[in-house]
Amino acid sequence: MGLLIISLLTWIIPVIAPFTPFSTAAKAGVITGAIVFAEVMFWAGALLVGKEVAAKYKGYLNPKNWRKEKG
Repeated sequence: MGLLIISLLTWIIPVIAPFTPFSTAAKAGVITGAIVFAEVMFWAGALLVGKEVAAKYKGYLNPKNWRKEKG
């Protein structure tokens, strides 16, 4: 579960990076690296916790599912 949480927190970096005072090339590198790192952490965590838990976790993060009624 820790790897999945790290993956989620890593997605904050691409949102914040454009507002930093670094060069455009540095920002592009940081954003690309963060996205790759987040995906690797997610899939490593998914392998460890199992397919069902990972699918449920990914479903919670999908904005299309946020307004669906439970029941």
